[in-house]
Amino acid sequence: MAMSQEVEAAPAVDESAETTRSRGLRGLRGSPTWALLAAALGTMMVALDGTIVAVANPDIQTKLNASLADIQWVTNGYLLALAVSLITIGKIGDRFGHKKVFLIGIIGFAATSAGVGVSGSLGKSVAMVITFRILQGLFGAMLQPTALALLRNTFPAEKLNGAIGVWGAVVGASTAAGPIVGGLLVQHINWEACFYINIPVGIVALVVGLMVLNETPPSQGRSFDIPGIALLSGFLFLLVWALIKGPDFGWGSGKEIAFLTGSGVALILFIAREATAKEPLLPLRLFRSISLSAGTVLVLCLMFAMFGAMFFMTFYMQNVHGLDAIGTGVRLLPLTGMLIVGSPLSGFAITKVGPRIPMAVGMLLASGALFGLSRITMTSGLNETIVYFAMLGFGLSPVIVGATEVIVGNAEVELAGVASGLQSTAMQVGGTIGTAVLGAIMSAKVSSLLPTRWTAAHLPALSPAQLVEVKSATTVGVAAVSPGTPGPTAATITEVVHSTFISGMSAAFLIAAVVAIGGALIALLTKKGENATEGAVVMH
Repeated sequence: MAMSQEVEAAPAVDESAETTRSRGLRGLRGSPTWALLAAALGTMMVALDGTIVAVANPDIQTKLNASLADIQWVTNGYLLALAVSLITIGKIGDRFGHKKVFLIGIIGFAATSAGVGVSGSLGKSVAMVITFRILQGLFGAMLQPTALALLRNTFPAEKLNGAIGVWGAVVGASTAAGPIVGGLLVQHINWEACFYINIPVGIVALVVGLMVLNETPPSQGRSFDIPGIALLSGFLFLLVWALIKGPDFGWGSGKEIAFLTGSGVALILFIAREATAKEPLLPLRLFRSISLSAGTVLVLCLMFAMFGAMFFMTFYMQNVHGLDAIGTGVRLLPLTGMLIVGSPLSGFAITKVGPRIPMAVGMLLASGALFGLSRITMTSGLNETIVYFAMLGFGLSPVIVGATEVIVGNAEVELAGVASGLQSTAMQVGGTIGTAVLGAIMSAKVSSLLPTRWTAAHLPALSPAQLVEVKSATTVGVAAVSPGTPGPTAATITEVVHSTFISGMSAAFLIAAVVAIGGALIALLTKKGENATEGAVVMH
């Protein structure tokens, strides 16, 4: 009888062990902590790629015998694909579930990253590199809005800001690591390794995502609003193209005006379409929320200031002070480091007092930092940038966290993916506008100052063609000294070019500081998302 009891008891033990294992798996599935890890790993690839490529570009140009225009397309093809598809991808995530889109994005981003590397190492074709970069941008667009929507649907309202803060810290750390990691890979392996690095990250992100993410409830919409997609994509493409090509076309040229006019017409037609469509791509009722609209503009101001600062300071450090790529990455750490430190703190502060005050104060800090950077002179040392970079990073962190909460939190729950796509699109377009507008200010300043200073320094006269070349080099801080130029003359050319570049950089930073002040005023129009609690209830 005892033996019989033992035999009968055995299945109960096995069942208990199986139940424990099952509970363990269920504990992972839907866990906010693990979901945050999966979202962070996926977007880490996009963030890392954003800064690592800048270090790889010179090597790509040399190894593939690429022209300057080719190298611009290596970056701009990715940017265009990302910008024009973010909102559409958000809509697809709302319709079919964000987990599916997120995991497809991880697979595609890793695969196209491998394609970029193979195009260089085996294909030796810059055209193939550009093609895979465009595809990489499309898959990258699947990761950013869906990651935020997954967080929104996983975390309860009272913990959402903290989660976004941690997510922002990971993105900031990846951005900060990009130049350093890229410099090490290019120097010790090759430029293709800058893209191959996405493969192991993608594999880990895919495995974690499959194990822990819950699918979000799909929306009930039946239409993808194809005309709306076409018009919005056309508007963004024409706008970004006009901004990118502005320096080449000339800002007042017929081509530039035509592209800007075309983007304006596409926008008007898009608004008219969305106002009448039964199931619009970007429901205009989103913008009935003053907070959401203000948050979108605030993101534009944020990225305008941050991208402009990093763009010019990279040239300042490398071409004026002679740092290498790794040294530049290290010098940028106060900016990205304070983003990492400030994001979780900002999430805590916004949870306590709401987004309005932290974001307004943050933009004022950013404005002060940009004003300080505008005061840099020829005799300034690199150490003088540390405090201003730290101020800028700390000031921007509450805006990164708070604007996301304002935009996504004030959207209806079923439109979370569209709102996330809107926020991510504003980030891409804001950065593009920042580099384009501040670049135009730099070009205008160089054009007005360089000829006068060149003549005043009693340097040899330049032909019109030579002047164009010198101006172009000066806008990025490069003193193009011909071989065989006498030492004193070379020193004078370098001084004139660098002083002119710094004057242009100072003017650009002053404009960025004014934009940041405008952002502080816009932040006062925002408030905490009204639908965050509703999103948590639906989730549970």
